[in-house]
Amino acid sequence: MEVVIVPNAAAGGELIAEAIATLMRRKPDALLGVATGSTPLPIYEALAAKVRAGEVDASRTRICQLDEYVGLPAGHPESYRSVVLREVVEPLGLDEAAFMGPDGTAEDVQAACEAYDKALSEAGGVDLQLLGIGTDGHIGFNEPCSSLASRTRIKTLTQQTREDNARFFDSLDEVPHHVITQGIGTILEARHLVLLATGEGKADAVAQCVEGPVAALVPASALQLHPHATVVVDEAAASKLKLGEYFRATYAAKPKWQGL
Repeated sequence: MEVVIVPNAAAGGELIAEAIATLMRRKPDALLGVATGSTPLPIYEALAAKVRAGEVDASRTRICQLDEYVGLPAGHPESYRSVVLREVVEPLGLDEAAFMGPDGTAEDVQAACEAYDKALSEAGGVDLQLLGIGTDGHIGFNEPCSSLASRTRIKTLTQQTREDNARFFDSLDEVPHHVITQGIGTILEARHLVLLATGEGKADAVAQCVEGPVAALVPASALQLHPHATVVVDEAAASKLKLGEYFRATYAAKPKWQGL
């Protein structure tokens, strides 16, 4: 696992956006896995700016979803499909046909989960998967004690998660109780995993993910098992790392041609 410590969220967004742009130049039809929430927004903003400036051609790029609410219509403004289309697909100048995600409205949700896993495989696999991390160490909606071998599946949201997400809805009652999420085993099949974490509130989770034991209690620790995982953190999120100076030194000495 490579750990890169940056000054702030904007710097992290620019660094990761350039890594994605490099991937697009090398593989124009790359399949990019995206996450929702506020943390990855600097990445999407920086990448869209590169596309607008003509620094990279995203016209053949494909986008896939990490998770989705169960029961929300696809066109609902807070469905993750709508969020990804609004924050990623449209700013990159892509058509909706470039996007793939699980069917959260399917009558048979389990079949929809299995179909999405199959679709990712048939698409050639995810080239780069963006991830965030929860304060409890979760990735996607793989809450603590999720199987490290789990596949795309339905998960029940905790009351705390529903309350946290209620700000995006008119009331708590409108927040779905269930989601479809890529499992940890599914996530680990991506060729490159890039996790961005910012803010002091993520410091403990980052330290456990990077320096703690691999354990289902901290789902993000599974990144230690991946051959190409990159964790980008700002100074606040890096504040609990015991090997912070080591990570700074190794990145400073890294040949630029290696990229992320």
